[in-house]
Amino acid sequence: MTVTFQLNGEDCSFHGDPMTPLVDILRQERFLTGTKAVCREGFCGACTVHVDDEAVPSCLKPIGLVHGCAVTTIEGLSSGNQTLHPLQANFEAADAVQCGMCFPGMVMSLSAFVRDNPHASRPEIKAAMVGNICRCTGYERIVDAVADCLDQARKAGQSVGGIHV
Repeated sequence: MTVTFQLNGEDCSFHGDPMTPLVDILRQERFLTGTKAVCREGFCGACTVHVDDEAVPSCLKPIGLVHGCAVTTIEGLSSGNQTLHPLQANFEAADAVQCGMCFPGMVMSLSAFVRDNPHASRPEIKAAMVGNICRCTGYERIVDAVADCLDQARKAGQSVGGIHV
């Protein structure tokens, strides 16, 4: 079977078993290693990508189900001439990243969340992190990074993830 889809804004196709997990195609065929294959059970969040702007665990998404969809990975999250998405920059500024294994999935989950919830409170940010596991850090720096990103965008009248705040 041939599956065609958009990958980080470019046309892409895959020829093979439509039940192949999307994470395997991203890492092994497209060499997009920011998407991490950790638990392979959809529970750690390290493999999170956007499929048609929805954050999903790519380990549970068969490639056949992305036919005609737009897939965005951590490598494709920034737009225009930005080197980092505002959330990535805030993670770095807050020193929220330690080993880096959870970071891409966390950013992908939370970038979709802030796009849809530009006025989120700290408890709402914490609730949005359910399904993303980090074994290195307490989650407070991550929450700080997200809250700071939203706060900065509001003060500057800018958007985070395409939604004006």
